[in-house]
Amino acid sequence: MALTGRAGLLALIGVLVVGLLLPSWQGILVVLGLLLLCVAVDLLLAAGVRRLTFTRAGSTSVRTGELCSVQLTVHNPGRRLRGVLRDAWAPSAGVVADRVAIDVPAGGSRVMSFDLRPIRRGDRVADRVTVRSVGPLGIAARQGSHVVPWTVRALPPFHSRRHLPPLLERLRELDGRRASLIRGAGTEFDSLRAYVIGDDVRSIDWRASARSSDVVVRTWRPERDRQVTIVLDTARTAASRVSGALGGLPRLDTSMDAALLLSALASHARDQVDFLAFSHKVRASVPRATLPVLVQAMAPLEAELVEFDARGVVAEVLRRAGRRSLVVLLTSLEPSIEHGLLPLLPALASRHRLLIASVSDPAVHEMAAGRGDLESVYAAAAAERTLAERRRLTALLARHGVDVVDALPDDLPRALADRYLSLKAAGKL
Repeated sequence: MALTGRAGLLALIGVLVVGLLLPSWQGILVVLGLLLLCVAVDLLLAAGVRRLTFTRAGSTSVRTGELCSVQLTVHNPGRRLRGVLRDAWAPSAGVVADRVAIDVPAGGSRVMSFDLRPIRRGDRVADRVTVRSVGPLGIAARQGSHVVPWTVRALPPFHSRRHLPPLLERLRELDGRRASLIRGAGTEFDSLRAYVIGDDVRSIDWRASARSSDVVVRTWRPERDRQVTIVLDTARTAASRVSGALGGLPRLDTSMDAALLLSALASHARDQVDFLAFSHKVRASVPRATLPVLVQAMAPLEAELVEFDARGVVAEVLRRAGRRSLVVLLTSLEPSIEHGLLPLLPALASRHRLLIASVSDPAVHEMAAGRGDLESVYAAAAAERTLAERRRLTALLARHGVDVVDALPDDLPRALADRYLSLKAAGKL
């Protein structure tokens, strides 16, 4: 029960006026009596809320930060219902307006639409639907809540998709669809064409030129149907936040964005993409991943506060990848790599090519440039030591044949895609 409404306020004022016109003790009794009578009438005539039923429809998934709508239908088997309805969701669901006025006729139904703009990736779950049924006087109301389940999955936003058009243009050049030569171990012969100024003279086919009136060169295209295994580290270090143009997102979200761009590019290159999310166990696995399936698998993933099991992930990759592939490990360049992953590299490198991609914190670079006062100098020294350690680990991994991409959050997706195309152009996949 609740006291509510402008009409209720007017009724209360009227009751008080009547009470003031009578002697003090009689006025109090009259006021209380009339008030109780009004409340009883309102509660008696207000529509019940327990017998209401609800159904939902609408969006079940949306990119984080984009708008979607969920429809809620109220079925009223009793008398006319007037009042207010609140559809409660988790705050991260970003409900634009969760309260609406309702007026449902007896035996009828009404459909209401609620707009959501999720601010966090993952499954956003509806909580309860609360209805307040107001009586005709507006003094009192009946109120009750109903559980009406619905889930909207907020998918990774994939901000780096803006880089895809120029990357696909480069891929078309590698694929021989434009007039350019690609040479390197592992590339495949594509076709013959006439020599033009600027072509590599090493690509001249002298036998074909002897049979033709023009000098003829060979064109090449990268090998197709290569296997790319993307491994996403979802352990402790993936939970730390880094600053950037996209805001203070966890490293995990930036790594996801880079993985999505690489997956989209590799799929256009007709390479097979396998995805594996790992911490101390397998968190998600998508063989022959397509972009729609991949974003669905990534959406509910959150970092776990456990140590990354390098031995476990290497064993899992060796078990899953039957043929030689490019293994892309999205993790953090931490000193633990030297003791955890480094001893396992010979077994992995003998069968696959390894590429490590890591997010560098812009705040560390800003600290390294600080020289304003003594505190800034000490902070700069600590930051420079951190950057030097990352450079040392990069050089150490390179000596073991591991490619490393270490970039700022906003640059990592494009840098990783560029490295993939470079390896493909050189025939090293």
